Amino acid sequence: MTTKNKRDKAIINDLSRFRVLTRDQLVALHFRGLRQPVKNCNFVMKRLRRDGEVKALTDGKQYVYMPAGSTIKKGSTKIPHFLRIADFYQELCEIERPQRFKVEPKIGEKGTVEPDIFMIWKQAPFFVELQRTTYGQRVFNEKMARYDHYYHGGEWKRSDWQPSGESLFPNVWIITSHRYEVSGDKRRSYQVLQTARVRELFG
Repeated sequence: MTTKNKRDKAIINDLSRFRVLTRDQLVALHFRGLRQPVKNCNFVMKRLRRDGEVKALTDGKQYVYMPAGSTIKKGSTKIPHFLRIADFYQELCEIERPQRFKVEPKIGEKGTVEPDIFMIWKQAPFFVELQRTTYGQRVFNEKMARYDHYYHGGEWKRSDWQPSGESLFPNVWIITSHRYEVSGDKRRSYQVLQTARVRELFG
């Protein structure tokens, strides 16, 4: 096995973070600015596959890469979900790179909030829900009720990212093509954002 260089390690770390990445996403993240970015990416990923560092799904228009130990199966509905998260990350980076970006963070006990992303971006914390399918208002209300419960429980105040001397509850950012009514708890003192694209709010 060859010695991994800095870019190899960054690629493997991103595959671990995002779970899966397409060739074009890898080009955008790690090969931008090169004279032949696609050719360079293909060469590096072929070497990493040969060395057993990554594996690939090869039956699409372009390869989809994942860590060597990944258990994600071909055809899994999680693949387009994770690829959308990576697209969202790239959209953010076009404006400003997040200070922290955690995919599917484990927060509290099962049944509490389950955001797709926790991030600190533009010096503010966010829980992000990337909605790929439309669900009803009742399901949306149940989701918001879990955020309310988590907010009032106060566990978030002990998070390691909290700034010294402050307690900030993350904004809840829902990326959706369908607008929902945000109703109910007048005690809620955090912001719920709804938009379809990053630049609708921050462009």
